[in-house]
Amino acid sequence: MKHKLHFKADRDFVRMLIVTIIIFAAMTAMRPNLFLKTANFVSMGYQLPELGLYSLAFMVVLITGQFNLSIVATGNLCCITGMMVMHQAVEKNLTGGAAWGYIFLGCLAAIAVGLVCGWINGFVVTYFNVPAMLVTMSTTAIFTGIAIIITQGKAMAGVPDELVYFGNHTLLGIPYALWLLIAVFALTAVLINRTSFGFKLKFVGSNLKASHYTGININKIRIRAYVYSGLISALCAIEILAHTNAAKADYAESYVGQAILCSVLGATSPNGGYVRMACMALSMLSLQFLSSGFTMLRLGGYFKEFAWGILLIAVLSFNFISQELRRRKSIQAVAKARVGQKS
Repeated sequence: MKHKLHFKADRDFVRMLIVTIIIFAAMTAMRPNLFLKTANFVSMGYQLPELGLYSLAFMVVLITGQFNLSIVATGNLCCITGMMVMHQAVEKNLTGGAAWGYIFLGCLAAIAVGLVCGWINGFVVTYFNVPAMLVTMSTTAIFTGIAIIITQGKAMAGVPDELVYFGNHTLLGIPYALWLLIAVFALTAVLINRTSFGFKLKFVGSNLKASHYTGININKIRIRAYVYSGLISALCAIEILAHTNAAKADYAESYVGQAILCSVLGATSPNGGYVRMACMALSMLSLQFLSSGFTMLRLGGYFKEFAWGILLIAVLSFNFISQELRRRKSIQAVAKARVGQKS
């Protein structure tokens, strides 16, 4: 069994590595003078954290066999909450330690909202036994509605310069935002691959009935997955505040589709129970290469939405066909073995 799992993991990694190389080569061939510029890679370093963090937020719940379509709505509500607190420092013309005090309180407020939003999703899905897709679609509307009521549909702007600095500068040549993504990615990888929580996440996603018999508290695990997803969305919201110095109720709604695509492309099983973090990293890079390439080709946002949809269908179809072929091969192998035993 272990050999089969290792083989599957290696196969997924090689496949994702090939896809990443092909996309990188294609974008380079189309715009060699632009794509390979240092400025382009720095720009991608600022853009990747948003896609990466939202993808991780979606992936954590997907491991349990559930969905969280409210990741962006949660992030936007966290963004607005944090902005409301931090903007007071701007209104009072505070700097230095006083400004950092408001930044700290704003970050705490954003994180608290993210945790509550995640808990609401997990509680309703778990204890009311409502399909996760319906619940998170509903909470998306609720969270977005609350954000619109607070902002009256307008964009909010103005956080302390101390925070904006971290959203638009680098450390050792790497944007601070990218360091945040690396830290959250590493923490998530450790939680999933090196802790009992991660083992239970995958076990619940792979075999729900067996989880009941082993004594795993399935409700608790699922709620924790949603809460952790909300936490990551909140961290993404803080990064967005730092980078854009703004908050809006409907900011970056397209990230939901990209997060789904990134998770599925990154070898996370849509049925739950399996994830390959190395593939997730390559998947994030691949989609960022594509997004930057589309921008250089001057393809609009609507084309990007179309492309993400086509890619998602293609990946899901490929995975389904691959699984079906493997299933048929295993059936044929069992049938041949039985014939051999009879003879």
